[in-house]
Amino acid sequence: MALAGTGGMSKPLVPDALWETIEPLLPGEPPKPKGGRPRVPDRACLTGIVFVLKSGIPWELLPVEMGCGSGMTCWRRLRDWQAAGVWERLHHALLDRLGDANQIDWERACLDSASIPAKKGVPRPARTRRIAASQARNATSWSTARARRWQPA
Repeated sequence: MALAGTGGMSKPLVPDALWETIEPLLPGEPPKPKGGRPRVPDRACLTGIVFVLKSGIPWELLPVEMGCGSGMTCWRRLRDWQAAGVWERLHHALLDRLGDANQIDWERACLDSASIPAKKGVPRPARTRRIAASQARNATSWSTARARRWQPA
């Protein structure tokens, strides 16, 4: 059975050019000292991962007919690749490729402190001293001891 997106008339979910970029970034197959089932090919799992993420279906509903293994197999491979840092390395590789082709529009770039950490060792500003002896009254918690009940005349 052919993998979804690798033949026929539909556009492949994982084109050959993308696979050539991703394949060297993937970790090798872990050893199986006790044997076990044959491993689902990495490209088939990647096709299943892309299908689930593009379509929004739950992992357990991944069609077996696609030849990608089960949804759980694809989910585990996604988890393992995340732990191995595959996605971050892929992001950098694709940015390098776009940069080499002069395809990054720096006019629309954005940078904030959440994505770039501050340098270590930068002195912290001194703590601001209080300038008043007492704090302002709390608007949400105030005493009603002096309040009088309204009485009709």
